[in-house]
Amino acid sequence: MQQDEVAARVRQVIDAAGVSAREFARRIVIDPSKLSRSLNGTRRFTAAELARIADIGGVDVGLLIGAAGTADPADGTAGGAASAVSPARSPSAPRPAPPSPEGGRPLQIVRETVRLIAERGFHAVRVADIAAACHTSTAAIHYHFPGRDELLEAAVRWCMDEDTRRRADATAGTRHAGDELRLLIELQTPRTEQQRRQWCVWLDLWAEAARSTTVGRLHVEYYRQWRGTVAEVIRRGVEQGVFRPVDVDGAALALTALIDGLASQVLAAEPGSPGTGAQSMHDALIAHVDACLTAPDPSR
Repeated sequence: MQQDEVAARVRQVIDAAGVSAREFARRIVIDPSKLSRSLNGTRRFTAAELARIADIGGVDVGLLIGAAGTADPADGTAGGAASAVSPARSPSAPRPAPPSPEGGRPLQIVRETVRLIAERGFHAVRVADIAAACHTSTAAIHYHFPGRDELLEAAVRWCMDEDTRRRADATAGTRHAGDELRLLIELQTPRTEQQRRQWCVWLDLWAEAARSTTVGRLHVEYYRQWRGTVAEVIRRGVEQGVFRPVDVDGAALALTALIDGLASQVLAAEPGSPGTGAQSMHDALIAHVDACLTAPDPSR
């Protein structure tokens, strides 16, 4: 297998998808820098990555590697040979496999892994549990994610990407820094079942980050981005006169740490316990912003 030929075929898949390389990396749940290095020929694609690329791109793995009749253990189908990647099949090609789940099999596996981690904790989730949730085999799980470490890394990265996307969608078009900071606080307040599930996953992954170098690096990367987002909003608020002059990075660190600590208490408390609900958390965060950040009203 020629590395540059594989990279060229993968580029064709990305072009056919009509998205950027960064967005395609998000869809196949890998670090964008890994995809970039593989496309540039300084890193080899792993077999599992090629499987995910083929799944998301709607092509056979055999087309990517230039092999004829490549079997796909995830679905038990065979791929045809071709000199270039194309979703179209010739009349003599094998019967196509049933449609993949929404977003493709890899994303389904990651989403179900995240759901099960939220419900049971990472170390209580078996590959067989994930396979059952996806209505597939354990071989299919290992085909896309050979080991638990790789699956955990993919789950963490997917959570990071989803959290970043939700924040961007919620604050799009918001120019007033005070309003934007309050929107970010609302997004981090675990009111809904989805928000509580997201926080349960983060709490479990924090513990794992203390033991896993890979997850620890992702944890550091995520919090660098998250604190950077908060710092940028505070910086704009200072420029707008909405917030008082402060140490922007220090203020972002204090606010994000307060969010984490309060959310941990909300998740750990019995429902209905006084002073530990989502609304109490929200009120405490807004009070912190008003006391430590909001500029005095000059009209008073």
